[in-house]
Amino acid sequence: MKKVALIWSSPNKDGLTASAKESMISGLTSDDIEITEIHLNEKKIEHCRACGNGWGTCNKTGNCVIKDDFSDIYDILIEADGIIFVSAVYWSDMTECFKAFFDRLRRCDATKNHLLADKRCIIVACAGGTGRGTLECMTQFERGLTHMGMRVYDRIPVVRFNRDYMLEALHKAGECYADALYNGFDMYY
Repeated sequence: MKKVALIWSSPNKDGLTASAKESMISGLTSDDIEITEIHLNEKKIEHCRACGNGWGTCNKTGNCVIKDDFSDIYDILIEADGIIFVSAVYWSDMTECFKAFFDRLRRCDATKNHLLADKRCIIVACAGGTGRGTLECMTQFERGLTHMGMRVYDRIPVVRFNRDYMLEALHKAGECYADALYNGFDMYY
């Protein structure tokens, strides 16, 4: 059995981002895939304090000093065979909830642990406005993932104008991702 962690953020539980997340899950669903869904808006995640002159214990121990839901989620990502990140787009970036989590994740994993290195992931950015911010959002995601040594398998922008056909594409992307988790990724990089 392969484990997939799907981590998402949007305050709207039945909007574009939630629909994208559900389409991805429907494509992943099989007897051979165990999905752990993490909705960051329902978790207690504080912002990085940049303690210890900016690096704190995360640089030396790979652990964050803040006691909230972060370390439990980090453990789920470490155990996962695949990770999918789905975020609403705010100001051409991931949501504030996601940024708070992602900043801490990057500090713990990229500077010390390297436990997420080489994991293949998918980035989905969902914009309800003009949609122009999706590419910038995915660029921010990928920059952080690169620092951690993760490999982006796919980057999927979803906007209100392409919603109908992209939801179908997300379902298919989930199927392809599940297949690649079992049969290998035909990617060279």
